[in-house]
Amino acid sequence: MKSMLSLLMMTIMVLTLPLFTGANSHSEKIGVSDTVTHVEAISGVVYSQPEIYGYASVPLEMDILEPQKEEASPAVLFVPGGGFMSANNEKSVQQRMEIAEEGYVVASMEYRITPQSTFPDPLKDVKSAIRFLRANAEKFNIDPERIAVMGSSAGGYLSAFAGVTNGVDEFDTGEHLNESSDVQAVIDLYGLSDLTKVGDGKPEEAASLHDSASAPEGMWVNGPAVFGPGGSIHDNPELADEANPISYVSETDTPFLFLHGDSDELVLPSQTEILHEALLSQGADSTRYLIEGAGHGGMEWVQPEVIDILTDFLDEKLKY
Repeated sequence: MKSMLSLLMMTIMVLTLPLFTGANSHSEKIGVSDTVTHVEAISGVVYSQPEIYGYASVPLEMDILEPQKEEASPAVLFVPGGGFMSANNEKSVQQRMEIAEEGYVVASMEYRITPQSTFPDPLKDVKSAIRFLRANAEKFNIDPERIAVMGSSAGGYLSAFAGVTNGVDEFDTGEHLNESSDVQAVIDLYGLSDLTKVGDGKPEEAASLHDSASAPEGMWVNGPAVFGPGGSIHDNPELADEANPISYVSETDTPFLFLHGDSDELVLPSQTEILHEALLSQGADSTRYLIEGAGHGGMEWVQPEVIDILTDFLDEKLKY
């Protein structure tokens, strides 16, 4: 009985084999073009292991999107936002993939956040990530002479800070110090420029929240009272000034691109405007766009019109 069942099964397989091999297939064969770049993802790349309150060594990671090309590619370091209180490097995957498909290695990093850390530690992390990419340029097929930094919100602030501190050695600490942390272009998406003016222009109740010691920008600069001086962003003017990108603007700054939603109520458009105007006043290369109807993130930021602005800027500044 068992052998008869086996014979029956074999007979069925033989009879139905053409259906699976395509011998009598009605499928249509299509050709494909090679207009879209093949991109591979590399996750969990540790770029630095700094000290964080209570821990001597904490691994900070980045994810990398690498176009599969023979020639070395320019790179974009993406710095995520999160109100200074989170740094999720999985954010903005659509933007990052669109840029990678245009032939850029795109690395998305995490960094130290408040209240466990205070400025300038997160900026040092951005500088460390840039140096790491240069030190590992061959491994990730990067052209080390063509690296941009891009970020949104708090990440836009840190990206801008990296750009206005090209050549400022005080923020370079950790590994790969033989590599430069300079960048060749900056994209700032609705980032902050002056932490003392985050509440300016907001309704009175919303503006008053930024006078609190527990406001993110206050803890970013002063830390919680148990670990640092504590206080609001207005209580330590000297520290606040040191933590503002606008304080470092010069005529030699790298090219900047700013984008801000004209309906952003969390970080008002005036924040990118003041840094843009400061750069122009020094004779630096800066371009700024307002995105109609866009808020603080959202669907507008992945639309083709916005992506085209980003990639056109990168092409102009990095694909020379």
